[in-house]
Amino acid sequence: MDGASSDMDTDKQLTTDKIGPGIVVLIVGPSGAGKDALLHGVAEQLSGTTSFHFATRTINRPSHEAERNDVLTLDDPAAIAQSGAYALYWQAHGLIYAISADIDDHVRAGRCVVFNASRTIVAAARHRYANVKIVYINAPRKVRAHRLALRGRETAEEIETRLAREVETFPASAADHLINNEQSLEAGVNELRTVLSALECATSGFR
Repeated sequence: MDGASSDMDTDKQLTTDKIGPGIVVLIVGPSGAGKDALLHGVAEQLSGTTSFHFATRTINRPSHEAERNDVLTLDDPAAIAQSGAYALYWQAHGLIYAISADIDDHVRAGRCVVFNASRTIVAAARHRYANVKIVYINAPRKVRAHRLALRGRETAEEIETRLAREVETFPASAADHLINNEQSLEAGVNELRTVLSALECATSGFR
């Protein structure tokens, strides 16, 4: 009996140690699915509310008009982890991406924190935060290839590498919400806003 009680106390402590009560929403999916475009559209529509915080990614490359980001000056993952300045970080496409630790304060304030993320950090996010939701945005390969070419940032070879990348550890079926973003930008933005609005309503129980 004492052993069972101890296990329950340990589980409770692990849950308590996680940052909450707000929700962290990871917007994931393959390159070219339109994640940034949908996020930008929804962020503009919800700019007047304090219930949401749309976090900007920090990347170790210059900012580009096709992807709004802060510039990461650290090129060593170990240094990033030790700095304490970033809540989450990952490597993909030969680059390092990070999310500022400032989001922790927004989560503690009960806000819905949203950002474009890698499927590879789902486990890390769930370890750090009490409430994590995954929105998976996808589109047919042909559509994604066209979008990647339009942004003019990568060579044809680099685009092919992006299209071929698979993250086997997190399939679309494991997400909380799936958006098939092959229609108009307006339709995709409206669908993502509907999903996020439902999540924001859920946070009202925490505040």
